[in-house]
Amino acid sequence: MNSLLNVILTTDFAFSVLRVTTPILFAALGALISNRAGIINIGMEGIMLVSALAGVIVSAYTQSAWVGLLGAVLSGTLIAGILAFFTLKFKTHIILGGVAINMFASGGTVFILYLLSGDKGSSTSLASKVLPSVNIPLLQDIPVLGPILSGHHILTYFSILSVLVVYYLLNRTPLGLRIRSVGENPHAAQSVGVSVVRIQYSALLLSGFFASLGGAYMSMGYLSLFTRDMIAGRGWIAIAAESMGRSTTVGTALTSLLFGAADALSNALQVLKIPAELIATLPYVATVIGLIIYAISETRKKNKKLKATVTK
Repeated sequence: MNSLLNVILTTDFAFSVLRVTTPILFAALGALISNRAGIINIGMEGIMLVSALAGVIVSAYTQSAWVGLLGAVLSGTLIAGILAFFTLKFKTHIILGGVAINMFASGGTVFILYLLSGDKGSSTSLASKVLPSVNIPLLQDIPVLGPILSGHHILTYFSILSVLVVYYLLNRTPLGLRIRSVGENPHAAQSVGVSVVRIQYSALLLSGFFASLGGAYMSMGYLSLFTRDMIAGRGWIAIAAESMGRSTTVGTALTSLLFGAADALSNALQVLKIPAELIATLPYVATVIGLIIYAISETRKKNKKLKATVTK
């Protein structure tokens, strides 16, 4: 027990929590935007995987990390656009479309990686670039807070800023109002001249944009290369985080941090004599437990509302 506390109660662990929360938070914010528009983006995993590979390839061929980030964002947004096109134009089932995106990304990224590098496992042969980390002046010199908050990857800071951006977008802009109105009552929104399809297109594209930032971080920040299926379920965890956050910006950010802490804990426990296979399941076990708690909470609320209705 003392060994576990010695691992957790450190600034290194707190630093690690923010680090591993970054891709989950980006994808969860993307899931939040699409869900508020009444359309669930199940293709998070695939979008993140495609953007992770695109970032590595583009940065390797241009020798610019920033151009690589642009390539990652464009590729992820394009995949989201394809999902939106088939779902909204041809009325493909959104769940099946998302699953297809995930399956395509899992096999397609390996195929493209093999064509360009001759390797089916990783992109070690490609001289890809990595986005920088940032040391914040003054903050880095503060005891405890400095080692926790300073020195993170630039996308980690952008993910925190994105929480504020998404909150402002959904609650303070005309587009956010339309997204929420379409998600709550599409027929009422359409009756006042709002194009439901156009708003849902926009929401899915924004969803892909944020998810692609999470994918880019995985291969240009969390790691310095692309590896096969490197997203490792983070897209699904992000969807769970958004659900547990009750489709609110703050709630989504907090539950993302919770799952990030579980992921960081699984990494920290590797220094202890615990089977690696058991440690690897920790983030997913935390996700399942979280969803069970969320389901119980929602069921109790519905039962209370039903009793109140019957009493009246």
